[in-house]
Amino acid sequence: MKFRLLAILFCLFQLASYGQASKYDKSKEIGLLAGTAYYLGEVNPHKHFGTALKLSGGLSFRNNFNKRWTMKASLLYGQIEAYDADSDDPWIRNRNLHFRNQFIESSLQFELNYFEYQIGSENRISPYLFMGLSYTSMKPQASINGVWFELQPLGTEGQGTSEGEAKYNTGIVTMPLGIGLKVNIYKIFGFSMEWGIRRTFTDYFDDISGVYVNPEFLADQNGAPAALLADQSIVKAGPDGTNTGYQRGDPGRKDLYFFVLGSLNVRIDKKATSCWNGQLLTP
Repeated sequence: MKFRLLAILFCLFQLASYGQASKYDKSKEIGLLAGTAYYLGEVNPHKHFGTALKLSGGLSFRNNFNKRWTMKASLLYGQIEAYDADSDDPWIRNRNLHFRNQFIESSLQFELNYFEYQIGSENRISPYLFMGLSYTSMKPQASINGVWFELQPLGTEGQGTSEGEAKYNTGIVTMPLGIGLKVNIYKIFGFSMEWGIRRTFTDYFDDISGVYVNPEFLADQNGAPAALLADQSIVKAGPDGTNTGYQRGDPGRKDLYFFVLGSLNVRIDKKATSCWNGQLLTP
């Protein structure tokens, strides 16, 4: 699906680039965004909107090259929380892990309007597609008796131990792409709604990927909280009463996260020489 969307965006960009924009087709906007975020990964493998929905939002700036093609810069804050206990899968419920992730995303995206659109003009409404690149600073956490711990420093899968790999990065590059709808409201105001995928290149957005390590070794190397948060399963699979060596996650599938956002957009470039009159739009 993601590659098909990329191909569609490319073809539409080629069509949109054939036309030349006048100075009146150019405009600039700032936006205030609010909505929610969710993710697909080890704790929630398949169900969209299957995690606790918490408030997310941020700011955006759009530079509209013409009425079809836009470059958008945005800064977003998101928070996601998910629990194995909420799963329909007995194996996942028995694993009994959980996490929350509070993250900040800065991105540069290109948008293509399906119809010509501009705030304050006769162009009332348009669906749009977008794609780009972003940098996300994340902070996966889990709790013991109500006390939340950052998981990356603990190395819950043996990262940072004498026998483990290096700890994963909490700053990651992601690929945003998705769909939206823009609507003119009144004078200098517009509204947009969008749903966007963030394709990550990590399997540690939820701190779950590989296999369980020996809990005694982990506690000795990385501390008791690391061992406690690494394995909270209800029934241990191993004959020694631990899960050492058994699968904890699925390293073959990278995590995805999603934003669903509404945005109040304000046009900021009105000039005396513009043909845009800023009047109330009427049918």
